[in-house]
Amino acid sequence: FYLKIFDMKKIILLVILIPISSFSQIINKTLYFDGLNREYIVYLPSNFDNTTSHPVMFSFHGGSGLASNFIFANDMRPIADTAKFIAVYPQGAVDYEGADPGAQPSTSWLHKAPTNHDDIFFIEAVIDNLSTEYLIDQDRIYACGYSEGAIFSYELACRLNHKIAAIGAVSGSMLDDYYRNDIYGWGPCNPSHPTSIMLIPGTLDQNPHSNYNGFSYLDLPLYMSVEEITSYWSDYNNANPIPSVESLEDINPYDGSTVEQNTWENPDCIKVIELKVIDGDHEWPGTSGNMDINASEEIWNFVSKYDLNGAINCASSLNLEKSNIMVPKLLKTLNILGQNSNITKNNLVFEIYDDGSVKKKFLNY
Repeated sequence: FYLKIFDMKKIILLVILIPISSFSQIINKTLYFDGLNREYIVYLPSNFDNTTSHPVMFSFHGGSGLASNFIFANDMRPIADTAKFIAVYPQGAVDYEGADPGAQPSTSWLHKAPTNHDDIFFIEAVIDNLSTEYLIDQDRIYACGYSEGAIFSYELACRLNHKIAAIGAVSGSMLDDYYRNDIYGWGPCNPSHPTSIMLIPGTLDQNPHSNYNGFSYLDLPLYMSVEEITSYWSDYNNANPIPSVESLEDINPYDGSTVEQNTWENPDCIKVIELKVIDGDHEWPGTSGNMDINASEEIWNFVSKYDLNGAINCASSLNLEKSNIMVPKLLKTLNILGQNSNITKNNLVFEIYDDGSVKKKFLNY
């Protein structure tokens, strides 16, 4: 999967006529950090031009995973070719000290106590290293991950927030304060700017670190529930506490799951979006499990709207009345029987607008 660097002088004339910039590149890199030789994969998109500033998208594999495998599960390469960003797949280090007694060591992002490795600083070093080799947009650095990689993405949003513009998390929870403070000694989550978050959890995921309802051990809270995660970030962002709810199209009726989108938004277009995979498990939608959405595309389409200063082009649904955009006027709201609806909790309603459009909503408050 890695491109060999060829001597262009030895390539036949027919190939020489093809501009070298049309080729994308996958490059293995090594960085000596914290006493270890750390590895990461860099994907440079087609027609890469190092005189133009490029956003950076980090993708983190799950616990015991490999970056070289995750690049296929979360394949950002075709998206990067179109959107022109640099895709980075770091490799978790082998966690010898953090392994359970008798267990084989595994690759890990969140090295278990009593190790003193902290991959937050490894990623900061990778960013610094990338900036010496490529012209990167320092305001548009994003992170996403699967399982333990998702947990780590939340940590980046908490503790490297001054460099991370927005994140996506798939099938992975956020550490509870007890875990963060008493076990790791990191202190509470401390973001420095309103941060847009996309999470894609499965309601049937039974992994302790990604259970939809959170996980505690002996009454000690370890991993937050989805409700706690969305409440934390929507509160921090000063977003509307009542989410808008939309049932997404069930494109693949045979995958055993559907997707509901819950959105918390503030007037400055900062959003928390939960793509709730109803009856979904510990999977990466679009590659395994749910096929109604493609998690890689959803995450990039979401995070790419933000930089460290907030929404790049804010057109908030909360602020439409203040813009010059023509906003359809709501004429009436009907229930499923076609009757005028008295809006109550857990109501499926249809909003009828003066431009003839109809919106289906499930009001959950």
